[in-house]
Amino acid sequence: MTQSYYGLENHGFSNLEREYWNLSTPSLYEQIIRFREGVIAHLGPAVIRTGQHTGRSPRDKFIVKEPSTEKSIWWGDVNRPIDAEHFAGLKQRLLAYFQNRAAFVQDLYVGWDPAYRLPIRVVTETAWHSLFARNMFVQPTPEELTRHVPEYTVIDAPSFHALPALDKVNSSAFILVNFAEKLILIGGTSYAGEIKKSIFSVMNFLLPFKDVLPMHCSANYGKNLDDTAIFFGLSGTGKTTLSADSTRTLIGDDEHGWSDRGVFNFEGGCYAKVIRLDPDGEPEIFQTTRRFGTILENVVVDADSRHIDLDDATHTENTRASYPLSHIPNASDKGFGGHPKNIFFLTADAFGVMPPIARLTPEQAMYHFLSGYTARVAGTEKGMGSEPQATFSTCFGAPFMVQYPSRYAELLGKKLEEHKSAVWLINTGWTGGPYGVGQRMKLGYTRAMVRAALSGALADVPTVPDPVFGFLVPQSVPDVPVEVLNPRQTWADPEAYDRQAARVAELFNNNFKTFEADVTPAVRAAGPRPR
Repeated sequence: MTQSYYGLENHGFSNLEREYWNLSTPSLYEQIIRFREGVIAHLGPAVIRTGQHTGRSPRDKFIVKEPSTEKSIWWGDVNRPIDAEHFAGLKQRLLAYFQNRAAFVQDLYVGWDPAYRLPIRVVTETAWHSLFARNMFVQPTPEELTRHVPEYTVIDAPSFHALPALDKVNSSAFILVNFAEKLILIGGTSYAGEIKKSIFSVMNFLLPFKDVLPMHCSANYGKNLDDTAIFFGLSGTGKTTLSADSTRTLIGDDEHGWSDRGVFNFEGGCYAKVIRLDPDGEPEIFQTTRRFGTILENVVVDADSRHIDLDDATHTENTRASYPLSHIPNASDKGFGGHPKNIFFLTADAFGVMPPIARLTPEQAMYHFLSGYTARVAGTEKGMGSEPQATFSTCFGAPFMVQYPSRYAELLGKKLEEHKSAVWLINTGWTGGPYGVGQRMKLGYTRAMVRAALSGALADVPTVPDPVFGFLVPQSVPDVPVEVLNPRQTWADPEAYDRQAARVAELFNNNFKTFEADVTPAVRAAGPRPR
């Protein structure tokens, strides 16, 4: 147990029953069992139930509106304000709640690049949230721990609930970010993803001031760092699956920065969806669910045998595994890659009109980056129904974009111009019709398309402009049936496809009106044109 000289009294804590500093994974396992927070499953993963909240609660996230940062923040439905007075009142009660209770502390870093890494501290009331933080962020060396001073601190208490009328929040759950105090308060929810996503929001705010593009993407590289690829996409579109390729080295599965030195991972671990995980299609991720040190959230486990059932969605469709990068056999131990040679925009198109692969011009890349079209899969967030919902999520991560979208788009455009990265759209969603009629694109086909793009096999393949969306669709891809490449040909009724494509194009154009004033005429013209 290594303790920093910078104690918890600096954050306002007092009269704690006990402080657990930077416990190792085995020690945290012991505390998880001691406090009955979860059970140990066959082969070693810790299985936890998160209770009412099995996904993020976006309407419970607020940012403190104060003079030093308010002009830089994209206020609206995503970044909703709370005043400093109500933040202070809730903070005072939260600190009082910790009196005569134990606190688990993890001192960590966000970001593998020393030039941009952020020292953080995560203080939690549960051992398993402490293990989650230890899995997900970059662990300092023992020597670094003794002198660790956090720039940002997360105080996390799932069993402490806000009073909405008093605290001016939406519900008893809350995620409050205060950039002036460099402090994040989380309570009323046991969903551990709020910890990592709140820190992602912090990086999204800080890094653009340093001309670094923060990205909601996974990343890997081939035989050398010059063959780096990044994969943008929301939960359920395949970021984790497609980047965990046994023939390539994984940099990270979710959050990265793109600096003048290359791409670097923010995290020290992965947070993968595991519902109905295919041991043949996703063997690397599947094996992590049978490893000591992995946390399985809301996965069903047999009370007697302690065997898990990844196909059982009794608790939620959003079952998750948190595990350190070292659990992936081909993961980088440096967390760093070169400038991306290929960039993939992943979408799970519920309407079934997008081609499974297409090449984008730089202007189209800017357009689709700002649009961030996908379909959110049921269960990823609280309050969603049983059907996927088509949505537009700016920069493929609107819930975590704190500055104005134009700032992120400007950084992307600048880097595309400088490094000449190839940009591809990959539809991992539906073919042969919309959701409920067609079927999900086969993972084997998607992998073959990605491999072909990465290898350069598509460089000389003839392409045809999509008549509605405009991007260039390859006419052949190794190991993929030709008829799959043209979505109109996969529909039983081509005219029904035309109507659906026109509908989606109209959705794109209506959504992009928000950004028209902030982009060039070439980017505005890069959107779809209904026939």
